[in-house]
Amino acid sequence: MNNKRQGLIVWFQHMRNIKQIKRLGHLIYVSKKMRYAVIYVNQSDIETIESKLSKYSFISKVERSYKPFVKTEFDNALPDEAKQYDYKIGI
Repeated sequence: MNNKRQGLIVWFQHMRNIKQIKRLGHLIYVSKKMRYAVIYVNQSDIETIESKLSKYSFISKVERSYKPFVKTEFDNALPDEAKQYDYKIGI
């Protein structure tokens, strides 16, 4: 049931057009000062939605989020034993 989702950062010119952006995906955040919005869409539909967004005259730029492609598993997740000993002593 879990769909692969990816974020799109949409740079726009006017706040009054947020409703049209909202129809194309799940709106997460809107910055009034910097005039951008973050929406999440399915990865299978991302190219079509990105092309729809770029056709609007009030949108200046659309960027993809790289979060799904960033490795989140770290090799050395355990702290060093010497450091743990120092923390216990209070150094």
